[in-house]
Amino acid sequence: MSDYVRGLREKVGNDLLFMPSAHALIRDGEGRILLVRNHSGRWLLPGGGVEPGESPAQAVRRECREELTVPVEPVRLVGVYGGPEYRICYPNGDESAWVVTILECRILEGEPAPGDDEVDAVGWYQPAELDALPLSDASRVLLGEILSGAAFRYD
Repeated sequence: MSDYVRGLREKVGNDLLFMPSAHALIRDGEGRILLVRNHSGRWLLPGGGVEPGESPAQAVRRECREELTVPVEPVRLVGVYGGPEYRICYPNGDESAWVVTILECRILEGEPAPGDDEVDAVGWYQPAELDALPLSDASRVLLGEILSGAAFRYD
């Protein structure tokens, strides 16, 4: 939890917070997608919360450096996602509703490896392999929307 969110939580407690985030869609030459496994044992796209004063591109660069230990370059906007599937109640009772910006990125140098205490593994997966992975409900919906080409939700 960032200092910013920690400060908000001191004021609002567990009440719902809208949270902007930015995540990287990174593919290799074989079309595989790079995912990270978090402390819950679930796989997701690398990324995280956008800090005050950061753009989504700056946030995804920072998050990939922290989580994957590699620099990335955003190359295009994939889409912006939100809705009821992106609302989460954490074990401590904190409620968040995420608005997720996905940027297609390329790795500038190095090999991805776990880089912080939020990530314990990284892996490359073909789209057909995603259904068998433990994913959060939000990640399953998000990856399904990305792979179907749905860039924006209008409903």
